[in-house]
Amino acid sequence: MKIIKVEPFILHIPVTSGQISDSTHTISHWGVVGCRIETETGLSGYGFTGTHAHLPSDRLITACIRDCYAPLLLGEDAGEITRLWHRLARSPALQWIGRAGITQLALAAVDVALWDLKAKAAEQPLWHVLGGATSTVLDAYNTDIGWLSIPDDALVAGSVAAVEKGGFRRIKLKVGHADPNTDLTRIEKVRRAVGDSVTIAVDGNGKWDLPTCMRFCARAEAYDLLWFEEPLWYDDVASHGALARATTIPVALGEQLYTLDAFNAFLDAGAIHYVQPDVTRLGGITEYIQVTDAAHARRLPVAPHAGDMSQVHVHLAFWHPASTILEYIPWIKDWFEEPAAVEAGAFRRPQRPGASSTPSEEAFRRFAQPA
Repeated sequence: MKIIKVEPFILHIPVTSGQISDSTHTISHWGVVGCRIETETGLSGYGFTGTHAHLPSDRLITACIRDCYAPLLLGEDAGEITRLWHRLARSPALQWIGRAGITQLALAAVDVALWDLKAKAAEQPLWHVLGGATSTVLDAYNTDIGWLSIPDDALVAGSVAAVEKGGFRRIKLKVGHADPNTDLTRIEKVRRAVGDSVTIAVDGNGKWDLPTCMRFCARAEAYDLLWFEEPLWYDDVASHGALARATTIPVALGEQLYTLDAFNAFLDAGAIHYVQPDVTRLGGITEYIQVTDAAHARRLPVAPHAGDMSQVHVHLAFWHPASTILEYIPWIKDWFEEPAAVEAGAFRRPQRPGASSTPSEEAFRRFAQPA
């Protein structure tokens, strides 16, 4: 399949629950920023990264795809994904300005598009092309009910509704107030409302310092939390290691790590218990596989972060034996040809050929931005 065209795109899709906030961000739209790769056979693959829908920075990503990566892809065989990944990721011209951030987000979009093409050419869903599902059930945890901007009463009501009406057995709450006691109160209210059988995780989005996290964890241990996600600044390996040794609450992280080497630093330091790679931040599926294999080799669970809102990760999580749980945020699912779907608290396995990464025509009509 010779590549004949690489076409970047930007979609800004409204957040279904309205404007939301965690401890460090406030957003009203999700950016679906990526590319369509067309081959001489007429088959096209789609890949994208996830952003906070800031057009100037989104256009840096599409410029990288169009001006830096496309010239390296045109005329190449789309099926040679590993070779093409190395050609792009190790490009001498880009190593001086890349290896994280914009160039990795752009690489992720390209790599996902190539895998989407591979699965479409095989007329199979991606999980099948990768080697088949290793489990029949993939539990979903609902993040969309737990934003920091949600008042306490609505947080409790939404959590109860997710459990009783949505069938979710796992939920995640955001933490990171200036006073951690505020978060402890919110967690206690939700735990009392949903009962002990529901799994609760918390996510700090890198807000607090180590002493604050230690004080928080000392009291939060009573609420039987699944994990404390991104408790500290994203690159601080030493402090994550210190926290992991000081608390019984497992540490989870990975959404802000861009390379296998970054993950290995945390893994080698014993600073992580739940590994959370994201194909939209790593160099796509190709490097994601390396990270999940590294975690699995240490017998650590992988719970992907859903910068793609699980459109692609649902395939990877069904396939990889280290994954039994996946994040659910329903913001963009209705704007894809095969939406990520959850029934009774578990993901439905995709059935259509590809990586579930193809936006609908209506999405392009309604949400396209100048790329």
